[in-house]
Amino acid sequence: MPHRVTELYCIMPIANVASVMVHGILSHDEAARLSHADISLAEVQKRREQKSVPGGLRLHEYANLYFCARNPMMYRRQSERERLCVLLVDRRLLKSPGVVLSTGNAASDYSRFLTSPAGLQEIAWDDVFADYWTDENPLKQMRKKSAKCAEVLVPHGVKPCFITGAYVSCTTGRDALLATGFELPITINPYTFFG
Repeated sequence: MPHRVTELYCIMPIANVASVMVHGILSHDEAARLSHADISLAEVQKRREQKSVPGGLRLHEYANLYFCARNPMMYRRQSERERLCVLLVDRRLLKSPGVVLSTGNAASDYSRFLTSPAGLQEIAWDDVFADYWTDENPLKQMRKKSAKCAEVLVPHGVKPCFITGAYVSCTTGRDALLATGFELPITINPYTFFG
């Protein structure tokens, strides 16, 4: 397993954390059965709704995690950073049955789907962990932007026992997360939130 993958990440509204600690990080379909705050982008969800993993499930049947939380999704939501957290997930989840990796944003037509953990060797780690994805060449920028959002797709959901802690952007976020009853380690990490 690449040494750079120390943990996995889920960008989450703090308002959902109490439920997540009971039910886990759920797939889009499973989460739809519960009341929850949604920060997903409608146009992206429309693409994901139509897409399936070859030989696997529909994208909406997987819980999705990132290898890097400081990504285009977070950038789009940076104005909401005080109400967001990043849940940290144990990388041992990568060896769970049915887990699939994507080389970029899973909704992209250019991302490939790989079995986990063997597929880790095919992910462009320099792009995933780069500080920025901008490039003078528009095609390279599109590729880098997608690679920043390489995903770990977990069938149906991630059990709460895999959650090891959380990042927040500031003390306001920490206090809001503590107010949900969250008892795992919390780290104030403004960099991840473009703060």
